[in-house]
Amino acid sequence: MALVSADSRIAELLTELHQLIKQTQELSPLPASSVAALLPGPLMWGRLVPASFPIPSSPGELIIEEERSRSEHNLVNIQKTHERMQTENKISPYYRTKLRGLYTTAKADAEAECNILRKALDKIAEIKSLLEERRIAAKIAGLYNDSEPPRKTMRRGVLMTLLQQSAMTLPLWIGKPGDKPPPLCGAIPASGDYVAKPGDKVAARVKAVDGDEQWILAEVVSYSHATNKYEVDDIDEEGKERHTLSRRRIIPLPQWKANPETDPEALFQKEQLVLALYPQTTCFYRALIHTPPQRPQDDYSVLFEDTSYADGYSPPLNVAQRYVVACKEPKKK
Repeated sequence: MALVSADSRIAELLTELHQLIKQTQELSPLPASSVAALLPGPLMWGRLVPASFPIPSSPGELIIEEERSRSEHNLVNIQKTHERMQTENKISPYYRTKLRGLYTTAKADAEAECNILRKALDKIAEIKSLLEERRIAAKIAGLYNDSEPPRKTMRRGVLMTLLQQSAMTLPLWIGKPGDKPPPLCGAIPASGDYVAKPGDKVAARVKAVDGDEQWILAEVVSYSHATNKYEVDDIDEEGKERHTLSRRRIIPLPQWKANPETDPEALFQKEQLVLALYPQTTCFYRALIHTPPQRPQDDYSVLFEDTSYADGYSPPLNVAQRYVVACKEPKKK
């Protein structure tokens, strides 16, 4: 019943999401890339969202290139008014009054569009949360469909693709003016009393077969308040292991990307020591930040500790914000 209820709610949210995006089209036609960024990614369309869900229309149908919105019309008028003022080389009371009205209307249109986009982002967050709950419920119940095979049959190439997709679809934190990025946004750590939820991805420090300890990418199964310990599964199906670990051996991964253009303080800085997921693996290793992201879609460039190189560090490699966390161990000299 829980799965059926979640499916019904997800279908409702998808309908509401498309209605919100259509409203943004009426305010200001967004380019296809912008609409695609708002819509649920490939993990939702097809793999996690069953084909039976009544999706109202395809993303492409939402683009109405023929219509010019009120907002765009105002912006064009503002530009033309400035051009006329430059041509006449004067600022008359008429132009002042006209520009004041145009800017006021454009500002109101922008605020309206911003509010709609925030509502759309809230819907997407709720959809993703419900999909995760649905996946966990199916995992516990042992229910798998053809489009979502059991974890034990997942090939490594598929796992790497899913990890990359998870990094790409990590939401960008967009606060209101004056808001500060919350915990688990970019480099900002979780609060001291934070408890990761089942299904959350974490960096977990475990003992390897040879006895050495390593940081692996893991998924939270449960947390016991009585023992203050987590049960986590190795995300790599080759490991097929469940570990019981204390809180100090768990580092929650970021839940939002930090925007370098508005919240650079929420990013790790150059030469800062971190743990980063080595490309095409499921293990975290110590690294130095070589270059922080410059744009929201950029990755970190990091230098992994590697004794095979003369200076002790690898050449720069790119790692997504999703898979870079703080390292509390001291930097090697």
